[in-house]
Amino acid sequence: MTDPRPRVLAIAEAANPEWVSVPLVGWSLATALRQVADVHVVTQIRNRDAFLRAGLTEGTDFTAIDSEAFARPLWKLAEKLRMGEGKGWTTLQAINAVSYPYFERLIWRQFGEGIKAGDWDIVHRITPLSPTISSSLAGRCARARVPFVLGPLNGGVPWPKGFDAERRREKEWLSYVRSAYKLLPGSRATFIKAGAVIVGSHHTASELPAAVKDRTIYIPENGIDPARFNRTATPDDDVLRAVFLGRLVPYKGADMLLSAAEPLLRAGRMTLDIVGDGPMMPALQAQAEGFQGVTFHGWKAHTEVQDILARCHVLSFPSIREFGGGVVLEAMALGVVPLIVDYAGPGELVTPEVGFKVPVGSRDEIVAGFEQALDKLAANPAALKPVAEAAKARVESHFTWARKAEQVRGVYDWVLGGQTGETPRPFP
Repeated sequence: MTDPRPRVLAIAEAANPEWVSVPLVGWSLATALRQVADVHVVTQIRNRDAFLRAGLTEGTDFTAIDSEAFARPLWKLAEKLRMGEGKGWTTLQAINAVSYPYFERLIWRQFGEGIKAGDWDIVHRITPLSPTISSSLAGRCARARVPFVLGPLNGGVPWPKGFDAERRREKEWLSYVRSAYKLLPGSRATFIKAGAVIVGSHHTASELPAAVKDRTIYIPENGIDPARFNRTATPDDDVLRAVFLGRLVPYKGADMLLSAAEPLLRAGRMTLDIVGDGPMMPALQAQAEGFQGVTFHGWKAHTEVQDILARCHVLSFPSIREFGGGVVLEAMALGVVPLIVDYAGPGELVTPEVGFKVPVGSRDEIVAGFEQALDKLAANPAALKPVAEAAKARVESHFTWARKAEQVRGVYDWVLGGQTGETPRPFP
């Protein structure tokens, strides 16, 4: 890093320390960047009270933009069109693509003169994470000669072949025509005008225009707060102890895991904790009837989740469509070894040194792959200790929010240096 600290206007429409998923990513990254830059966060009014409760000062540390007159009715429409809580993610992003430009219009109205006057060295849009949502600020900042950094962007991972039933159950009708976003006004210009585009997955990088490849930097969007994940797993090695953590919905694959683990569970060679809730709970409980060592915990508070994870050897997570895979990092941070499907986010986070990957394929192929992997691990759970230590070390070296802030600071320095030298590559 070089001094002085850059002055950064961080746009994080979704940023909230009290929520999960995208809002928590937005909050965590924006907050961590304060370690390496002078950051003023611009967020949506719905996050204001949470920012204040977290100790930030309005006007000095952050500004809350009230775009509710336009955003609220569209959000209500999106909730109806999704046809179920947690479903229709592509539909939600389509509605966001309509409502979000008004938020940026209000930002420019309030901060445009300051940007043109040079009050900020960099404007960085952290959220939305979706690459389908364009930014009018990119072009306006380019005209003002203030570098615009976009990302981390992630999303749009294709559904694997053979899982159309799960796709329909998730109400992902718009996913069949998702690529149409590239035809929307401003989509290509957003990337072309950006000084750097941070992508959270290699798939997202493959979607970008060829003209921005030399300004595309890969930094996975998820991170770990060591203050929240501060335990070390110490399972008993008498039997393999596995855990599933996530919503009980079709694409997460808990039913595939139960099928794969059935021989070991019936033989008493493995235990399985299932943490989470969702519409598949009754069916999963029926599927597990008669199995030994299966515990359904439902939703648990964060501290209770850590308690359960700390008793386990392996995170068994056969999800077939994860953009980021934050749960994988959470397990690794505690020294719980991930066993995942080699696809999308988890497939990029897990290396051979820190976990195990089953090739993506049909349902039967994934079940068979997990069954074979679990059987090998159950033969000697104690042998997982060096892998668990490597997983924990990898999180500490690459995936804490403090490390991510340093990685993004490297992007800032490269952009402010006129994009000279090689494009930053924080990850191998």
